[in-house]
Amino acid sequence: MKPIRLMAGFFTVGIWTLLSRLMGFVRDIMIASYLGTGPIAEAFLVAFSLPNLFRRFFAEGAFNMAFVPMFSKKVEADEGALKFAQDAFLGMTLILSAFTVIGVILMPLLVTAMASGFIGDSRFDLAVYYGRIAFPYILFISLSALLSGVLNATGRFMAAAAAPVFLNVIFIGFMLIAALVWGYSDAAPSSDENDLRLHFGNWLVYAVPVGGIVQLAIVWVAARRAGFPMRMGRPKLTPDLKRLALIAAPAALAGGVVQINLLVGRQVASYFDGAVAWLNYADRLYQLPLGVVGIAIGVVLLPDLSRRLRADDVAGGQDAFNRASELSLALTIPAAIALVVIPIPLVSVLFERGAFSEADTMATALAVTVYGLGLPAFVLQKTLQPLYFAREDTKRPFYFALAAMVLNFALAVGLSPAIGFIAAAIGTTLTGWAMVLMLWLGARNMGEAARFDGRFRKRLTRIILASLGMGGVLFLAEILLSPLFGAGSLRYLALAVLIAVGIVSYFGIGQLIGAFKLGEFKRAMRR
Repeated sequence: MKPIRLMAGFFTVGIWTLLSRLMGFVRDIMIASYLGTGPIAEAFLVAFSLPNLFRRFFAEGAFNMAFVPMFSKKVEADEGALKFAQDAFLGMTLILSAFTVIGVILMPLLVTAMASGFIGDSRFDLAVYYGRIAFPYILFISLSALLSGVLNATGRFMAAAAAPVFLNVIFIGFMLIAALVWGYSDAAPSSDENDLRLHFGNWLVYAVPVGGIVQLAIVWVAARRAGFPMRMGRPKLTPDLKRLALIAAPAALAGGVVQINLLVGRQVASYFDGAVAWLNYADRLYQLPLGVVGIAIGVVLLPDLSRRLRADDVAGGQDAFNRASELSLALTIPAAIALVVIPIPLVSVLFERGAFSEADTMATALAVTVYGLGLPAFVLQKTLQPLYFAREDTKRPFYFALAAMVLNFALAVGLSPAIGFIAAAIGTTLTGWAMVLMLWLGARNMGEAARFDGRFRKRLTRIILASLGMGGVLFLAEILLSPLFGAGSLRYLALAVLIAVGIVSYFGIGQLIGAFKLGEFKRAMRR
């Protein structure tokens, strides 16, 4: 895959991911308005996070990072790629079907592991009820991730990137139906407000498995059209699957460690009323640039590096790695600066309405600032990890993740008695940077393909300078626009102007000082 094709693949994934994240914002704005940060909102958010946690463990983490390089090599050599994909699909179906049944039965234990602070109040029973409805999503979304890996490895990115858009469309549709059926509005609280929110939450949780089925159907059809039809049958433990399991096992342990970090954060937050929701809404804000850039780069870079390593194309591998890192930082460093400089306008305009109060805005904005400081690290992990996975090296990332887990636990739990819920966000951010340092140091013995070239180092300095310049412009613009943020519907216009000022100033400064060339983005977009 040539650099321009790498960037084109990135933009294909990135644009669809951007649309999905924007629809996700609409979804979360509606959830914040209807449910706020109260017990029903926290119960739903914990229930929804359970299948997503295991999804990252089974599909996007361990399995897919092991599966994609092996599958890419089979596609490149034309050595039974279809049979390998079919066997992996059937094996995952069997394992996850059993896991789903066990998870539904043991849901009280899973909720305890996720949020033990819920024990003893209404949030616990409601989270268990919601969790049993939402948990089958793990089966559908994990199979979707496997089929997405098949599509991405063959250079077909659109269907896999577009499927999450439909999940959010279903969420929004269910919420609109619930609002219509129950006459719910974000007006002043009424005597039956909690009953309305409960009915609303009940409708919302059923959107989870329905959305998973729709996502699976989209990539299933796309894979069949691409020449990889998946059919049900009896799973067989082939030599390739045994090798896949051996490669995936360390990655599974690494994925489990990462999820333990998330569990630690949730546990800390569950002991502070409203904190689970505050961290969730803050997470949504920093996940927008992370999803659009980091995940898109990772999806495109891993199969590309795998093919280049098989062909012994060291120079091409180095160029792909450097251009991916350069592009990702060119888009996420300014996003990080923006999250640090203007978190309050972002949170207040997007979420503060209905059941979401001004106090919720301030707490969420604090978390946004802390997460913003870690955003470049979260993205760099997405470009550094493929260096290991493309070589089928999953052991060292596990050791790094284990060290990061210890650090995160010490920070989140140790600091929480003194500084409260924000300790969870601080632990996440500092652990992210520690993980980047370990991945970078560990890659030094991989040869030229894993080293930053002169162009990257030169442009990185200029990207940072352009981002800081943009931050100064945003700070002044926020002061000038501050009266509008308290002027009702004009606050939407004020935020739009503020974002536009940030975009124009960053790309203008970046072009002037040579941080990047706008023509590179235009060529990739056209392709």
